Amino acid sequence: AGFGNGNGARGGITQPPNHPPAPATTPKPKPPASLDRPASPHPHPQPPSYPPATLQQPTYSPKTSPSPPPPPPTPTYPPTSQGPPVTTPAYPPTSSSPPPPTVTPTYPPSSPSPPPPTPPPPPPSRPPPSSADAGKKLKVGYYENKCNRSVDVEAIVRKHVSGFDDGTKAGLIRLFFHDCFIRGCDASVLLDPTSTNQQPEKLGIPNFPSLRGYEVIDAAKDELEKACPGKVSCADIVAFAARDASYFLSGGRISFDMPAGRYDGNVSLASETLPNLPPPFAGFDQLEKMFADKGLDAFDMVTLSGAHSIGRSHCSSFSRDRLPPSSTSDMDTAFAAKLQASCASANGTDDNTNVLDRKVLFTSDAALTSDDMANNLVRVYAIFPWLWEDKFAEAMVKMGRIEIKTDTAGEIRKRCRVVNSKP
Repeated sequence: AGFGNGNGARGGITQPPNHPPAPATTPKPKPPASLDRPASPHPHPQPPSYPPATLQQPTYSPKTSPSPPPPPPTPTYPPTSQGPPVTTPAYPPTSSSPPPPTVTPTYPPSSPSPPPPTPPPPPPSRPPPSSADAGKKLKVGYYENKCNRSVDVEAIVRKHVSGFDDGTKAGLIRLFFHDCFIRGCDASVLLDPTSTNQQPEKLGIPNFPSLRGYEVIDAAKDELEKACPGKVSCADIVAFAARDASYFLSGGRISFDMPAGRYDGNVSLASETLPNLPPPFAGFDQLEKMFADKGLDAFDMVTLSGAHSIGRSHCSSFSRDRLPPSSTSDMDTAFAAKLQASCASANGTDDNTNVLDRKVLFTSDAALTSDDMANNLVRVYAIFPWLWEDKFAEAMVKMGRIEIKTDTAGEIRKRCRVVNSKP
């Protein structure tokens, strides 16, 4: 909670001067529509008959003579009929009923029955597993057989982490948190702005300019690409670096194995930072829900918030809602006065926090005492710091399994700040 603006591991722990490497022990097509042309609503008009339907031919009689008796009458030509006049049939012939409408054939020809449905495409040979399944497939020692035997991937990362100051180490823990809470642990937080995406995650309000540790990841990646090209993901480097920073800052007391096998994402949006990263002014209920959305419970939230015991905070993360303290504020008055004096300067910061003594920067951390369970857990951790160290290690591994990408949804970047070019 409040990782949106804090850095680190727990309980005011300090950096030992020289320490051994991390111990190996582990705590635990729809068919085209018919193109039928509708039939004409009216039948074709009937053309007039030709010649006219009835034609009466006049009779022809020759002159008669007055002397001898009249001969029998000469038949008329053409003969006349005692019956009705002859009717010349119409041309073209007429019909007692109108002709059927002309039907334009459809194209393609229609079928009296619907065509058989298009069979669904076959499933992919390797469907991407769900996020939870992918997270379960991470394993300790993932890179043991991925590179040449002489290449120790985790030792290379640890070497680069050890070479930076404590402030940067604390920043690496926060970098891991901010990466995993947005699109899962996929190193999307490392991507630089481009002409097609001018606002990646690293320029979001919770990340810029306070997020640190990019140079550590770059240094480790450069060496690993030379020794084992195209094998080690930037997402795994971020996870290893957070693990190693916890070890160094705790004097070796926080020591655990970090499972690996993550792939790098190729989407990074600054607009997704505020909705996903718990703000420093959040109350307990909001914090609990935001962690639950990522598969983490209230115990994980309290435990991970202990990382705010080390590192630095920008005054802008707490001065608006914590300073000056109100009459109902839970902040220690002397501590508040010290903070006000520090924040009056351009570079004012403070890195000592203690929830039980009311010496805490963020509202989100003070909120841990507003819930009975959380308050009791804070007190237990204060009494038994080794218990917090063990549970912090477990919570870091659990957080490292959030929304893991697979090879079908991710890639192994050649450089952590840019996605690979596509053919």
